[in-house]
Amino acid sequence: MTAAPLLRLTLLALYLSATASGWAQASATVEVFKSPYCGCCTEWVKHLRESGFTVTTREVEDVPAARKKLGMPERLGSCHTARIGDYLIEGHVPAADIRRLLKEKPKALGLAVPGMPQGSPGMESPRPVPYQTLLVQPDGSTRVFAQH
Repeated sequence: MTAAPLLRLTLLALYLSATASGWAQASATVEVFKSPYCGCCTEWVKHLRESGFTVTTREVEDVPAARKKLGMPERLGSCHTARIGDYLIEGHVPAADIRRLLKEKPKALGLAVPGMPQGSPGMESPRPVPYQTLLVQPDGSTRVFAQH
């Protein structure tokens, strides 16, 4: 085989590998614990689904109790908590940040966007505010994972 066809086959294999990896990450199931009365939580679930994630929702009357049971620190709380694989996701975390978390696989509890910042997924607004996605360490400490 000459160099050109071999190069094409190698590039095709790399492309297919990257595409399959991205699809596998996006197809992971996200389990969301949310209030049955929260519209922005429903919009965040819609954002995840539109981004390729499979989402199951668990409607709970006491989101803080669910958050505590899962192990996410209360001080990072928002209106919903989710679990994907071994990670927790708190609040309106963008799907792209979740994909990055799954790709990089850091030793962490998960990601959090505390509060409900205007302009985050599910909290769309004509006046968005800058916000951060935090990487939550196993000991509850945080560091900035992404700026939005």
